[in-house]
Amino acid sequence: MNKAGFSGKPQNSSNDLGDDIPVAVRDTPVAAPKIWLQPRIMLIGGFAGFVLLALISGFLFFVTAPKKTADSQPLPATSPPITPTLPASNNSSDTVLGHFPYPEAPESELVTISANRGIRMRKAAAQKFEEMVAAARSSGVILLPISGFRSVKDQEQLFFAVGAQRNQTPAQRAALSAPPGHSEHHTGYAVDVGDGAVPATNLQTNFDNTKAYRWLQANAARFSFEMSFPKDNAQGVSYEPWHWRFVGDRNSLETFYRAKNLKPTPVTK
Repeated sequence: MNKAGFSGKPQNSSNDLGDDIPVAVRDTPVAAPKIWLQPRIMLIGGFAGFVLLALISGFLFFVTAPKKTADSQPLPATSPPITPTLPASNNSSDTVLGHFPYPEAPESELVTISANRGIRMRKAAAQKFEEMVAAARSSGVILLPISGFRSVKDQEQLFFAVGAQRNQTPAQRAALSAPPGHSEHHTGYAVDVGDGAVPATNLQTNFDNTKAYRWLQANAARFSFEMSFPKDNAQGVSYEPWHWRFVGDRNSLETFYRAKNLKPTPVTK
């Protein structure tokens, strides 16, 4: 006889294999350790760091490297020399007996000066010289022009023929007169000046005792004239207080700047 509360079907036993493990746990596989990811992460990180460092280095080089610009390119051979600030030239290899070569002024640039119609100068120089003569006269000083433009042919006669008459060597002659092609008078910018009140001092060193010379010393620069060969000049040319040159425009300044910056080169007499 069956007792109440008991059925004929046996009840599940807690000893059945696996019944005490929850289904969710039984069905989920155990995760494997992820240690294999670490080398890859290190490799990728190292490569990314190298690339980043290369990019930064390239950027810094681009920013700091000197750049070539139009201003840094060499000037073409035909560029004109510059000029208010002029470079010094200490190379005397292009001189002859202490004198520089000078171009002969073109005839179209030459005009006569009113004080002496037989004397010619370049237009700009002639204009300033006449202004200077007028200013001196208003101060009671007579500036007398003695010589202006001389051609290369005229200078050849003056240098060689007169040198032979005086029995002078070329070096001795060069101390008194420039070789042909090397005279400032070729340029049309130079002029020899005397004192009209004391003609005996013309082309003499004692011209520096005259009123005309003292006036020139004090005022010539206002008219863009300067003495070419003062005492102990760098070219070794004899003292010529009567010889003045115009340096009042670009062409005249460029013509004479080398002589003004030449180191002393004594001439054997």
